[in-house]
Amino acid sequence: MTHKPYDYLIVGAGLYGAVVAYRARLAGRRVLVVDRRSHVGGNLYCEDVDGVAVHRYGAHIFHTSNRAVWDFVNSFIEFRPFVNSPIANYHGRLFNLPFNMNTFHAMWGVTTPDEARQRIESQRRESGITAPRNLEEQAISLVGRDIYETLVKGYTEKQWGRPCSALPASIIRRLPVRYTFDNNYFNDTYQGIPVGGYNLLIERLLEGVDVRLDCDFFDHRAELEQAARKVVYTGEIDRYFDYCYGELEYRSLRFESERLPQANYQGVAVMNFTDAETPYTRIIEHKHFSGVQTPHTVITREYPCEWQRGSEPYYPIGDERNSALYERYRALAAECRNVIFGGRLAEYRYYDMHQVVERAMQVEL
Repeated sequence: MTHKPYDYLIVGAGLYGAVVAYRARLAGRRVLVVDRRSHVGGNLYCEDVDGVAVHRYGAHIFHTSNRAVWDFVNSFIEFRPFVNSPIANYHGRLFNLPFNMNTFHAMWGVTTPDEARQRIESQRRESGITAPRNLEEQAISLVGRDIYETLVKGYTEKQWGRPCSALPASIIRRLPVRYTFDNNYFNDTYQGIPVGGYNLLIERLLEGVDVRLDCDFFDHRAELEQAARKVVYTGEIDRYFDYCYGELEYRSLRFESERLPQANYQGVAVMNFTDAETPYTRIIEHKHFSGVQTPHTVITREYPCEWQRGSEPYYPIGDERNSALYERYRALAAECRNVIFGGRLAEYRYYDMHQVVERAMQVEL
């Protein structure tokens, strides 16, 4: 039997790959991680811009109610408490997110939970919706037509590039609706940003592991697969099988960052622009994540865009057509005895970071 220099080849140096690599090394396995980018960390990568840690691929806030996951990441790096309290901007009118009593007061002037419930229930009855069939109907059922038209419709259609009536209801179900004056976006017990940034977390997970950057797995596939007994694949599952059943669809993002000669641009880390006319969905002001004090600031505008082969896939489009196509690829993957498919792209599923860590902690090595 030919000797292989590695037990595991891990394709992708993002969070999933880094956690699996750490666990494999801890178990005494020989591990090689490859990534086509010039840095580790995947979409968590942060770039220092004159003392401001810029989330290059979109904002990432770690949150979880899983104590084992929280203890695991905190064993590598300390987390700074951070409560995500985004603001929605609709033609200059500002609303708190997620939907809560502050939102309802700004929308309707109501001051009690009963008044807010009555307003939403009245709009729900007027809509005649009893069994929501799509995102539009689900949103109106949850928060009424006023909030749907002002805070959901324009933002969501920009984000997904499709009418809300053509999107699955499941997308909106993960948004909290509260009848309290609570602006904390997440319901999770633990929430924070790593002190020193996500780069440090990934680097500590990968300590003692061989890493090759600027190395596209598909450019060196035969050589790399010969180098290890088993592969952990975190890329697009359809690409692994050379798109034999066709392409899965994603939404992509384009980022425009700007360094500004002022200490505070918008007063909040995340501001969503919910009207249809503004071409970007949100502005991130990065310094508010870390609380760093600088005389300048860095902002990033996020522009959703159509994905095409070669661009970055960010959000799987889990509609009926793509879900059925993924199931065909998943059946192929199940036949690959020496390959573990894991993470957002390989499982064609939108995961938050804590879910990625949890999945990586459960991999049988």
